Amino acid sequence: MTKLAEWLLGLALLGGGWATLTFDPLGLRLPLAGRQLLWPLPAYLLVAFGCYSLATVGYRLATFNDCRGASEELQTQIQEARRDLAARGFRF
Repeated sequence: MTKLAEWLLGLALLGGGWATLTFDPLGLRLPLAGRQLLWPLPAYLLVAFGCYSLATVGYRLATFNDCRGASEELQTQIQEARRDLAARGFRF
């Protein structure tokens, strides 16, 4: 199962549970305080997901490491390619 399918399944389950509790097709008769808490729940979850995403991106960006060996290897390959192209008549 792909990540997209997992997320969509989770959203469908949460949405179905929210709709069932909010619109009360089963006749559960939730108290008023519970119903007032359920109505804005999707907005709260969306804000929480945004905060989590922003924190994750910030953390990954802060702990991003440099690969000096790979950088040097890439620079060497670029120089070799330039020499090869110069030998074939290309100018830079």
